[in-house]
Amino acid sequence: MPQASLAQSSAQSGAQNLPPVSVTAPEVRRRAPAAATRTAPRRVVQAVNRNKPVPQRNAGFVETPRGPVNGYVAGRSSSGTKTNTPIMETPQSVSVIGAEQIRDQKPNKLDEVLRYTAGVRAGTFGADTRNDWWLVRGFKSDDVGLFLDGLQLFYTSYASWKLQPPNMERVEVLRGPSAVLYGGSSPSGIVNVISKLPPAEPIRYVETGVNNFGNAYVGFDVGGPVATQPQDGKLFYRVVGQVQNGPTQVNFTPDNNYFIAPSFTWKPDADTTFTVLASASKQDTRGINFLPYQGTVTNAPFGKIPTSFFVGDPNVDKFTREQEMLGYQFERNLTDDLTFRQNARFAHVDVTYRGYVGNGWDNINTATLNRYNWYAKNTANQADLDNQLEYRFGTGPVKHTMLFGVDLKGYQIDDYQAFNFSTVPSINVLNPAYGTNVPITGAPFRNLQITQKQAGTYLQDQMKLGSFTLVLSGRNDWVETTQAARDTGATVDQRNDSKFSGRAGLIYNFDNGIAPYVSYATSYNPIIGINSATNRLFLPETGKQAEIGVKVAPKGFDGYFTASLFDLKRQNVATTDPSNALLQNQTGEVTSRGIELEAVANATKELKLIGAFTAYHLFTSKDLDPTLVGKTPTNTPELLVSGWADYTFKEGPLEGFGFGGGVRYIGASWADTANTLEVPAVVLGDLALHYEWQNWRTALNVINLTDKIYVASCSTATSCFYGDRRRITASVSYKW
Repeated sequence: MPQASLAQSSAQSGAQNLPPVSVTAPEVRRRAPAAATRTAPRRVVQAVNRNKPVPQRNAGFVETPRGPVNGYVAGRSSSGTKTNTPIMETPQSVSVIGAEQIRDQKPNKLDEVLRYTAGVRAGTFGADTRNDWWLVRGFKSDDVGLFLDGLQLFYTSYASWKLQPPNMERVEVLRGPSAVLYGGSSPSGIVNVISKLPPAEPIRYVETGVNNFGNAYVGFDVGGPVATQPQDGKLFYRVVGQVQNGPTQVNFTPDNNYFIAPSFTWKPDADTTFTVLASASKQDTRGINFLPYQGTVTNAPFGKIPTSFFVGDPNVDKFTREQEMLGYQFERNLTDDLTFRQNARFAHVDVTYRGYVGNGWDNINTATLNRYNWYAKNTANQADLDNQLEYRFGTGPVKHTMLFGVDLKGYQIDDYQAFNFSTVPSINVLNPAYGTNVPITGAPFRNLQITQKQAGTYLQDQMKLGSFTLVLSGRNDWVETTQAARDTGATVDQRNDSKFSGRAGLIYNFDNGIAPYVSYATSYNPIIGINSATNRLFLPETGKQAEIGVKVAPKGFDGYFTASLFDLKRQNVATTDPSNALLQNQTGEVTSRGIELEAVANATKELKLIGAFTAYHLFTSKDLDPTLVGKTPTNTPELLVSGWADYTFKEGPLEGFGFGGGVRYIGASWADTANTLEVPAVVLGDLALHYEWQNWRTALNVINLTDKIYVASCSTATSCFYGDRRRITASVSYKW
């Protein structure tokens, strides 16, 4: 397989300084609230707060799973249950990153948002501008574990999706198998991005900034109510957009992004909400460098390859992505105890990837690197429809929140890939010469149209008896996958699968804020691809996990601590026959066992804190090659530690001034499956300075404060990737 594919499918897609706003205008409702997007009446808020294990954060703020987070501490999430559930009553590991944390840390893309989250290795391929990369509990999750507003954004090959941090209200990380609610997905968990929704109060916001590489941006966020006649209901709108343009740390590699995301919400009455969300974006950049182990991790005879070196050719290389989405969220309270929700989205992406890819040393003594010619054209469409019926009732002392759902997914990709070896001249990494344009010749090695249709039905019951909460969930999916030749239309293979997934979780909330829990879940993932051993479509991968943990939300303290132990297995993994590299069999299994610790707190009105510790043993537990059993897959560190703090003066002569900083430890990983080539661990520091005065905010954000030169990971001994150099971003914003 070409190295360009290795980085894409290796086994292992600015927030604003705004006060919290409710999604809908306050109003007196005739029915009890049930929706996650509605401000609740006073009497219901009081009842909820009496049962919550943490104190009310501040007067007037009512958190919803689709709305803002107060400071850094979220109290509720819908990702684990698809209902409005307190995190302290969810028997599964959940992390929530709110817009305020995103603003303070100034991430450039989604994987940077996840850098301080337990259980997540973000930015797997270093300073790659094309895509977002992350591992959850040691397994690749960015391809099948990315969700937007509860609906999957699946990708395969190069048809990846890119979401924009300025349009993120919150990012929720649900760790562990989640197929019982979401269908085919990563066994390690999902990342669910929640879009910013039209607000009830007017928003007017602009921001501009530039970094030390000369990459600049300007963005805006405007929205609020639209004047309507009383008989027409209430209408709200929002438009978020940004233009970003300029170079990066690698020569000839721009990071140009353009996006706009309009949305509107219509509330014809107190029990009905209809929101339409649209977005369009375009990215222009170039491909990632594939560099050898010797010359990046270790010294070559001449030393190290410069981090600014560009392995391709600016006359040839390009990576472009055009992406459009249109969807809606509908919610209707049918009675006091019955709510219907329907969420839908259609998404289209078109990716073109062309360039020369590094392929190991031609002559290490003369510092010349081999390259091959690469071209990929991927176009994909994805449609999602999720119908939910939530019923709240009681049976004696037991209170139930029953959820019944039916969802449909449709995915189709036109996948064209071609490459030529030995046609592109080698390049000197110390004195590169550019200007050679060698065309791709011959037939493509992939020229396919793949279609996958999935229908699923699920049932969940959240049963609350006193301080106990028991969650039982079950789901069955039916999947049809067809692979056809694009040039002839002939069907290569087709398969139909049916799979049941289940989950059981129990949590107990003590009065002192301690909540131990236990859970067990199974999952599956209907992967796309051909088994070269049988020339048939791959079987779905499966997964199972047992987890125990404890959540602690001390009384009178605005924050919580979590600890979890898990044993996770990924099964039906494709393995290569050691006697014949062209033959594969789905007999592999990879096991991840570990511990995660996380702390999040609004410690005082001035100080916000985050801490995370992740340690696990990730190893191949079954493989056709017995020498690989017990080995750790490549580019997968087994120890991650991070901490972040932000302090803002609220009074005195320094009122409005704040500063923050963080430290990230990324453990050692391996560059080869035999675990003989180690990629060293690294410690990185980040810094933030900010000042607010009236409606203005200025900020200076620095990642990799010491400008540490390091290798983020290696997929193979000839596929290593430098991490981000020091990046300093200065920004100024104004709101009115």
